[in-house]
Parts: sequence; structure tokens; C-alpha cells
Amino acid sequence: MLSNLYLRLREAMARKRDEDEEGQGMVEYALILVLIAIVVIVILTVVGKQVNNVFSNISSSLGT
Repeated sequence: MLSNLYLRLREAMARKRDEDEEGQGMVEYALILVLIAIVVIVILTVVGKQVNNVFSNISSSLGT
């Protein structure tokens, strides 16, 4: 899912560069970074509790 989105965004950026529009490149990169950060935060909040439970189970099984 993320790799497909990344490839589509790279193609869009390549088209923009070919059109020789200056000054928009940094804004586009910033928007991509914000999008990636939001996706990572959402994934960590959803999966974080499950990962914590797995490590807690492993720790209690080891007796430490």
C-alpha cells in the first residue's frame, strides 16, 4: 500500500519537474513527508498496543 502510494507520488513529482515549475518542489516534498508521518503515527497507534502485549507475554513467559 505504501510502496504503491510512494511510486505514484514519485511519478507525479517527475512530471512536475519535467514541466519546469520552480518553487513547488520543496512544498511537494514537505507534503509527502507529512503524509508519511501521519500514516506512521496511525499505524503505530493501531498496532502499538498489540506489539506491547506480545512483548509483555514474552517477558512474562521468560519469568523476568
